[in-house]
Amino acid sequence: MQKHWKKIVLAALIFACLTVAIGPFFVPVTELDELVPVEEFIEVDSKFIEVNGVTTHFKEAGDGDPVFILLHGFGGSTFSWREVMDDFSRLGRVIAYDRPAFGLTERPMPEEWAENPYSMKANIELLLGLMDKLGIEKAILVGNSAGGGLAVAFALEYPQRVESLILVDPGVGGGRGPQFPAWALPLMWTPQMRHIGPLMMRDYQETLPNTIQREWYDSTKLTDEIRREYLKVFRIENWDRALYELTFAPAYPELRPLLPQLSVPVFIVAGREDRLIRAFYFEAIATEIPNARLTLLPQCGHVPHEECPLDFMQAVMSYLEP
Repeated sequence: MQKHWKKIVLAALIFACLTVAIGPFFVPVTELDELVPVEEFIEVDSKFIEVNGVTTHFKEAGDGDPVFILLHGFGGSTFSWREVMDDFSRLGRVIAYDRPAFGLTERPMPEEWAENPYSMKANIELLLGLMDKLGIEKAILVGNSAGGGLAVAFALEYPQRVESLILVDPGVGGGRGPQFPAWALPLMWTPQMRHIGPLMMRDYQETLPNTIQREWYDSTKLTDEIRREYLKVFRIENWDRALYELTFAPAYPELRPLLPQLSVPVFIVAGREDRLIRAFYFEAIATEIPNARLTLLPQCGHVPHEECPLDFMQAVMSYLEP
């Protein structure tokens, strides 16, 4: 009788292992309709450069010093900076680029890379490589939301390449939330999970429009044209697979405990009515960063450079004035 139960338990374990190992591959992952290559959206001022093996889309204006590099937030692109590119170009040279998984920058797949190009570390090295290729020794990094997190991480690793940081409603909590502990990430990198990963990401088609709506304090300024531009991400080939790789990219150290180590000048400018990251958070991190300056813009939300560009640039100009 004991041997009989051992056989049953062994068979059950083998079945469970086979189900886990093979089962996900039987889940159908159909390709989305009407997806197009990024070439369909290239604009007259679009430029491309290969950095660390990734074909990176950027736009450029102005010349001379200082050099501003604009870092968009999650779901954004160079389009995010359309209202202030010209303003920055009057102050010096300005460059905005699309981070991997967004805009017109290449979306490499796992079989094409040795290291995940969507991780924070890879984003830091891509920014460094972009500066090197474009002949930029030092820059003022202007980062919105998650782009602010990248700006902070870069300044911690390469402070000698940063003149100052302008953090726009920055998300610098750092690291990965409790949903995705670092120890669980290797599971998400298995072929089985990567196969069904796009299905997990397709919920963004429902959630991103709501997030965009919440980014603006005055919804009357959020036009249908702006919405359409942001939602173009869902028309580009491999958008869902790229977002999966970004979501489960290798973890990076928590940024907030490292804020006191920042050794470059920091200016935080944020919307007082930000509904994604509350104003008290910006007030708190301003006290944790040595000598940081903070300006809260009234009647502005999470993207003041889009919603309140005149007030935003006035605050930036005030900060930059000697």
